[in-house]
Amino acid sequence: MTKRPSVAVLVSGGLDSCVLAADLARRHRILPIYVRNGLRWETAEFYWLRRFLPAIPRARIAPLVVLDLPMQDVYQKHWSLKGRVPGRRSDDREVYLPGRNIILLTKAVLVCQQAGIKQIALAPLGHNPFPDSRPSFFKQMERTFAAGIRWRGRILTPYRALTKPQVIRKGVSLGLPLHLTFSCLQPQGRRPCGRCNKCEERRRAFLAVGPADAIRAGRGRRG
Repeated sequence: MTKRPSVAVLVSGGLDSCVLAADLARRHRILPIYVRNGLRWETAEFYWLRRFLPAIPRARIAPLVVLDLPMQDVYQKHWSLKGRVPGRRSDDREVYLPGRNIILLTKAVLVCQQAGIKQIALAPLGHNPFPDSRPSFFKQMERTFAAGIRWRGRILTPYRALTKPQVIRKGVSLGLPLHLTFSCLQPQGRRPCGRCNKCEERRRAFLAVGPADAIRAGRGRRG
């Protein structure tokens, strides 16, 4: 009999959530959840996520759950759908997606409630400047879900004190195929553009790590 997942993990194809999923899967059977909002990078991101998850060594992972929550009618002319994306010299605050974690958690927690899962994890890092990534926000969301749908669970953010280079080092130490992760706001097919805020953030983080094997893991076919 297959053991029921004890932790759900909100995953994209990016470094932070992919490493978090693999990290937690060493100690728990996890349920990865991907939420599609109809944003410009999701086709490429989802392709690489589906390659990454099966490549995690010694992992206990339930089949990926994919949820649809279209946001085109709300975001409309936002850069996540059309127009120019924040470039490599942009401030991190320019990549804000309004209500991002509220959107992701709302539907994912309903899945957790139905599956009897009492923990859901996300991967915001220490430098995240947005109001819906603060510890106080997640505590408030726990109270909201307890009151609204009687889900008395915990929202976990175990990487809250880490930087992206530290996440990369953790991924390398776990033997993860980091070249299968993806972070880009305006992909060219399945490849990163190399010019956006997220591509530059990833480039700087791998350069900060230093060891040649980590640099190769970050670049590989990904750029």
